[in-house]
Amino acid sequence: MSFFDYFCHMKQQEEITIQSLANNEDIQIGYSDNEIVIVDSIQKFTELSSAHVTMNAIVICTNGKVQAQMNGIQMELHKNQVAIIPQNVTVTDVMISPDFDLKGLFLTNRLLRSFLREKISIWNDMMYIYRHHVVTMDENEILFYTHFYDMLTLAIERGKENPYRSDIIQALICSAILGLCGAMKWMLSADNRETHPSDSHFQRFLDLLHSTEVKHRTVEAYANDLCISPKYLTTICKKNSGKTANEWITEHVLEDIRYYLKQTDLSIKQISNKLGFPNPSFFGKYVKDHFGTTPAAFRNS
Repeated sequence: MSFFDYFCHMKQQEEITIQSLANNEDIQIGYSDNEIVIVDSIQKFTELSSAHVTMNAIVICTNGKVQAQMNGIQMELHKNQVAIIPQNVTVTDVMISPDFDLKGLFLTNRLLRSFLREKISIWNDMMYIYRHHVVTMDENEILFYTHFYDMLTLAIERGKENPYRSDIIQALICSAILGLCGAMKWMLSADNRETHPSDSHFQRFLDLLHSTEVKHRTVEAYANDLCISPKYLTTICKKNSGKTANEWITEHVLEDIRYYLKQTDLSIKQISNKLGFPNPSFFGKYVKDHFGTTPAAFRNS
């Protein structure tokens, strides 16, 4: 059974997750761990009825073409084009040419954010403000990614005994995604379209989240900074991204917590103060509620 066959035989509304892909023995997978799945190719071709993809996906068309609806928006992908799909997207009405083939990368939002850090704003602008989901690569970019994929394949196949194999693979994938973000940034700078007022408010909200050190604030506080109502802020977030304002805030706060606990030597009290929590006890409860463990245990895990 092929990757798309797997989608077609799912129940309606069933979600596609990292785990469901990795655990399906009928799908040809180049590599998988708890946060990444790499699909090497599609050998058999059929129509896809519907799928809800919960993670982020980057799909390179290596031959032929595919058409699909992504959250109701028509998308067409040709050879040497990359489809960039954010999390929580419903893909329907897929039509594939007989010679279609691809390479696909699926990764969790947590890992994507850890790869991009402050550059996540480029990804969010592409996905949610301008809704550019297709990037065309020139010959030099194709050569770059061909060499990159060869290195990734070597790391996967020959590094099985290396204790740092997962770190090496993630570093290579991070480099490729950063290269893709460079292409995204160029596309955004070349796009002179005006945004709808609600899109503009949403973009300002994301910019505020990215630039504010203390992100652990209420929806009302962000709405006041933007001179709009909390209800309107939540509405435009849901309209543009499928996520509420509070979900966006929580995502950013949790990523900052992960970063400072895992990547710095700051004490838990210093991190609590830096991220705007009233005291270490409240910070510890917040970490326990979201990660299921204490800050100290999470740092040492």
